[in-house]
Order: sequence, then C-alpha cells, then structure tokens
Amino acid sequence: MTTLTLISKPDCHLCDVAREVVETVVADLPDDSVVVEERSILDDPALYEQWWEKIPVVLVDGELHAHWRVSPDRLRAALTGR
Repeated sequence: MTTLTLISKPDCHLCDVAREVVETVVADLPDDSVVVEERSILDDPALYEQWWEKIPVVLVDGELHAHWRVSPDRLRAALTGR
C-alpha cells in the first residue's frame, strides 16, 4: 500500500487545487491501494520550517513528489508505477 501525504495549510488556493487533483486521481485507483493523509504546516513547527515556501507539497511514501502544482498524469504514474 502506498501512502500519499498532502502538506498544506488552511485558506490556500493552490492547496485546494492539489487536494482536488489527489482526490480525483486516487478515486480512479483500486480501493485500499493508496492511503491519503493531509497535514497542515500550521500544526507542526517542523513541517512549517521545512515546507512553508513550497506548499502544497505531495509526498509519496515519504519522498517528495511535487510542490506548488500537482500534475494528475504524473501523480497517477507515480502511484501506479507507470
């Protein structure tokens, strides 16, 4: 199972767009193949320090996949291995 982490913050337009891309891509994948978690930089000082300039950030299994803008095709390829 793959873990996708969306690092965001409230009232962030790009975060809202990234969330929609993640939800759309994951909805097309087999059930239980991807676990999605969302974390706010406002709730974690370490996340804030590391990512505040780059949100939204998408991590796939803890590795940086994208920041600022998320490509549906690129995300789908990363999550399916194609």
